[in-house]
Amino acid sequence: MTRIPFIEARFFDPAETRHALECRFAVHLRKLRAPHLHLREESNGIEAFEPDLDIKDMHRIQRHAKRILACREAASGLDHLRKEDRVRLGVFRDGAKLFWVCSEHHADELAASIHTDMPWMALATDLVWHAMRRSVREGWPGLRLSPILLDGPPGIGKSHWARLLGEAIAAPTTVIEATGENASFGVVGSQRGWGGSCPGRVIETIIQNRIANPVVVVDEIEKAGTPTSTKGLTFGLAEALLPLLEPMTARRWSCPYFQVRFDMSWVMWVLTSNNHRLLPEPLLSRCPPLMMRNPSFPELVDFVRREGLRRKLSDTAIASLIEALEHPFWRGRPPSLRVVIRMLTRAADIENRPSLH
Repeated sequence: MTRIPFIEARFFDPAETRHALECRFAVHLRKLRAPHLHLREESNGIEAFEPDLDIKDMHRIQRHAKRILACREAASGLDHLRKEDRVRLGVFRDGAKLFWVCSEHHADELAASIHTDMPWMALATDLVWHAMRRSVREGWPGLRLSPILLDGPPGIGKSHWARLLGEAIAAPTTVIEATGENASFGVVGSQRGWGGSCPGRVIETIIQNRIANPVVVVDEIEKAGTPTSTKGLTFGLAEALLPLLEPMTARRWSCPYFQVRFDMSWVMWVLTSNNHRLLPEPLLSRCPPLMMRNPSFPELVDFVRREGLRRKLSDTAIASLIEALEHPFWRGRPPSLRVVIRMLTRAADIENRPSLH
């Protein structure tokens, strides 16, 4: 993995405290006054104050150290933050890491793995496959995907595909339910001064993992509400995402909570919807919808076999699930992937339940 500058801030050596600066200035002053004197240094590399400095000298040194620290704090770009927030952002002192694909062959293997598991999501997998190969071919420092909007019937596995993508490339993945978030606040954060103000889920994920290109899934984005403040201001999720989905503005995105600029252009966005026509045009222009279809019956059977083996189900349990899928009740309208996953979970629970005596 490579590193990139992620935050528009300057970080100084934390070991250079006010006391350390004062000691260093004192040593330097004594050397200026007595260049012929060989000064002894202590084991920590800093010599303590000696009696040859009077009170006036010490006051000057203290003022100088205090002034330098104040200038550093102002130059850092973080002087408006509380100490605990500055400490949290200190993880980006050396930048943030980027996940990357090591070769085009590796990209082929990853795309083939995803397609094998969910062939009905071929449009999305094909888009990711070409992006992975392009990142290698053009020598990018990390994997970068254009925002993806998966549109299609409910229960076909759009969110499951996004999680599968994160697992395949070993990137941290966070799933945000648009219907359960407080509009844009849960995603991008809220400004200080609001009750319960906090950073958004996206920046929190990056801070926790120190990875600049996580997979961020916004599920059922067309169902997000649009709260309105008492002053008539609206805070819609789709509108809040616009600067994050545009590469030019995402490179210097200003966090409402930290009020610091971050490079969010590497975040891999996967949005899902059941009806893209309910979304605003500016959002659709940034991520044109990919029309997904329902999985066919043979594809569901293959999914049960693979997922059953992955969950270590017995052959009998897998055969029973396939038999259930072949029931006349499902004739002409196969169950959704969500139903199939619930069936797999139930089968695993039954097989692993304790024996009753």
